Amino acid sequence: MSHTAGTGTPPAAPAAPYARRWTALAALLAAEAMNLLDATIVQVAGPVIHTDLGGPEADIPWFSASYTLAFALGLLTGARLGDIHGRKRVFRVGVLAFAATSLACALAPTAGALIGLRALQGAAAAVIIPQTFGLIRAMFTGDELPKSLGMIGPVMGLSAVAGPALGGILTHADLLGTSWRAVFLVNLPLAAAVLAAAPRLREDRAPVRPRLDPAGTALAMLGTALLVCPLATGHPGPAAWATAAAGAAVLAAFVAHQRRTVRRGLAPLVAPALLRGRAFPAALAASAFFFAAVNGAMITVVLHLEQGLHDGPLTAGLTLVPWSVGLAVASWAAGSHLVPRYGARVMHSGTAILATGLAAAALAYRAAAPDGYPTALPFALTVAGIGAGLFTPPFFTTALRAVGPQETGSAAGLLNAVQQLGGTLGVAVVGGVYLNTTGIARTAAEHALGAAAALLAATAAAACAMTAGRPGTGSGT
Repeated sequence: MSHTAGTGTPPAAPAAPYARRWTALAALLAAEAMNLLDATIVQVAGPVIHTDLGGPEADIPWFSASYTLAFALGLLTGARLGDIHGRKRVFRVGVLAFAATSLACALAPTAGALIGLRALQGAAAAVIIPQTFGLIRAMFTGDELPKSLGMIGPVMGLSAVAGPALGGILTHADLLGTSWRAVFLVNLPLAAAVLAAAPRLREDRAPVRPRLDPAGTALAMLGTALLVCPLATGHPGPAAWATAAAGAAVLAAFVAHQRRTVRRGLAPLVAPALLRGRAFPAALAASAFFFAAVNGAMITVVLHLEQGLHDGPLTAGLTLVPWSVGLAVASWAAGSHLVPRYGARVMHSGTAILATGLAAAALAYRAAAPDGYPTALPFALTVAGIGAGLFTPPFFTTALRAVGPQETGSAAGLLNAVQQLGGTLGVAVVGGVYLNTTGIARTAAEHALGAAAALLAATAAAACAMTAGRPGTGSGT
């Protein structure tokens, strides 16, 4: 029996066959993997897309950034749609839209069309991803619930490892003459498999249906777009800074609107209580700066190898594998062993190790010949990946500890949205620094990594603000 509005707490999962529940979980995990793959797989294919479709070099970062920006802007509304119309129904509609937009991306005739279609694809992903946690909770109870939720991390880690390498392999293989278009066509069989298993999902929606907030949604999207897009030019001028300031003013109006919504007894998109105090706003800043630094460093490697050295997507994808492997292994070690023992200190250690990795990468570029492959780069990226992997588990644990239990869902959604916005800004800004630096490609890579290091320094400051003066942050207790 479906869970309908007004029934209060969702009833216990029905005595459905074991295989039925875990097949449904596999569908949800595959949908999570599709999103993460599409956020990373296109970075490696970007320079090849530019060569094929033409247009300015500044378009290359936006093949990825338009997707993550739309994804970030749509997350909160996507979650609200699931609350209102049912998470299973919204999930299936989102997967259909994702498959359709993936096919459209593969058929894109121009760079401008592809950037627009990538934004639509990101909006479809924003409809899918917020439903997964609610659907898992609707299907599993008892000891099965933490086991099922615990599988999300490894799947995300595997997707992070596979994304850059798969993008390089598919583009290089040129299957049936598809070249870069294969990185979008690969979504079609994945989406078909998810839709085939979707009938096994159990419908779930909020006990009390909230209303959509069109005015709040419009203010949030407009303010974020005005803030992010001008700064993403790489070298913003006075007009860009003025537009970004207007975006900040619109976001202030959004916060005021959310407070009025609460006073009227309605459900806001973002609970204003989350922004009180210091810890959670600092966590939002740390999330934005960290993912900007990480995504900016990755696009720098891709641009240098493919645009600067003309080594091709396969070389770029394989060069990023040590980063992804280091991240996945360190993330597992941090979550399983280090954070329970050392707490938030692991987060600060991860920041320091990531900074060491970025510095080693810059030295690898400096030591290489102007037109030669930096042979020490994979080793530096391994160190950087380990640092990133050590940072993320304690960061999210510490950030969510700063909010009340009734605000956890809203806080997690907001952190996810800010993470995507930070990644968008990092790809566009750091990628813009690389593309706008004149001279040899090696020098451009060093400057871009310097920009990523500056973002990481801001991350360290925000992370310290998260934990300063709070008891229990130095241990796992």
